[in-house]
Amino acid sequence: MRKMLFTATALAAPIALACPAYAAPKKFGDPVTVSDGITLDPIIDARLRLEHVDQPTVEADSVTLRVRFGGELKHAASKLSLLAEAEGMVALDSSYNALPFAVGSYQRRPGYATVVDPENIELNRLQLQYKGKAVTVTVGRQRINLDDQRFVGSVGWRQNEQTFDAARVEAKLGPVSLDGTYAMSQRTIYGYDAGGRTAYDGDFVFLGAGGKLGPVQVKAFAYLLDYDAAEQVPALAVALADTQTYGLRATTSLPLSKQVKLNLAASYAHQSAYTGSGPSFGADYFAAEGSLAYKGLAATVGYELLGSDAAAAGGAGRAFQTPMATLHKFNGWADMFLVTPNSGLQDFYAGVSYGFPKMKVIKGLNASVTYHDFDSDVGGVDLGYEWDAALGFKTGKIGWMVKYADYTARAVGPDTQKFWVQAEIAF
Repeated sequence: MRKMLFTATALAAPIALACPAYAAPKKFGDPVTVSDGITLDPIIDARLRLEHVDQPTVEADSVTLRVRFGGELKHAASKLSLLAEAEGMVALDSSYNALPFAVGSYQRRPGYATVVDPENIELNRLQLQYKGKAVTVTVGRQRINLDDQRFVGSVGWRQNEQTFDAARVEAKLGPVSLDGTYAMSQRTIYGYDAGGRTAYDGDFVFLGAGGKLGPVQVKAFAYLLDYDAAEQVPALAVALADTQTYGLRATTSLPLSKQVKLNLAASYAHQSAYTGSGPSFGADYFAAEGSLAYKGLAATVGYELLGSDAAAAGGAGRAFQTPMATLHKFNGWADMFLVTPNSGLQDFYAGVSYGFPKMKVIKGLNASVTYHDFDSDVGGVDLGYEWDAALGFKTGKIGWMVKYADYTARAVGPDTQKFWVQAEIAF
């Protein structure tokens, strides 16, 4: 990957050398005209967050500041761009366990509850991109968010982002959209202090092909994960075993009247062992969601199944896993099901949200409440339930968010309450 990154930089060098002129931007953060047809778009992103965790035996309090800084140099004639971005995170209050696994680091503090926001500094992204009308090619360390991020995502909720050392091609051929990625490294959210968990190397292939069937957007996908066995961490063998996943996703938005809209989404996938390096199993995934929207009000109901093969692993069971997903988006904000239990997981959920578009005093004010009920796939065991609530608004260019999660355990994990206050600004 290092060779690929150096190659990307070398290919972009002619762009940088052709930059004799300079024109100041009209607004702070706007692209800067460097020369005819060449612009430099600065990247400035800062996020300050307080997180509190309350469990029966441990608590945690974290105050963290994450900053991203960089820029994207674009050359209009060649349709090439070079993006470089650094990311740094510092803990202002470190009363939390940043690394929830055995590792020799000052950031592992098992006397506190877990908040996976370790102090870190890294090259977050370094990519060369060609962006044409029909084809986009991106090479280097990059952010990848596919569909709803259930299978591949950047884990944007956490302070340290997940990125990939990869080559990606996106193409539009008439009504058909194609998306193919080969990645050789998964750069995790755990940061430089996490030993073997800082990054997972291997051969990873993400494929997608989609188009429209009337009002329905349909996509077929395949995710082939072949982790490097030499670097595999034994404790993660279950969650990160090599898998192949094939599936379909369909979405649509149906106007029922001038002010009422019905949004629908459904996905199905089947997962099994890949490359013969893990135990044989077969597990299914299914998700369905419906949302009825009226002006700023939306009511949502959904169901998600991460199935289990009860006969796998000598009867211990093996469940559907998504180790590259943005997991915080799914199965409750308390993050109790980041790894699917061996007996599988069923998540029945319902929620309501409301935006206040005419609120002039507090711009962008929005609120939401969601309820989750969790059961196992095998045996239908009551695992627990959770309430989630969020409030967001803006003051100037600063986006504010207040979130709360309350998980009540039945068969998985301890009772957990989490509370967040967050401020973010980006240019």
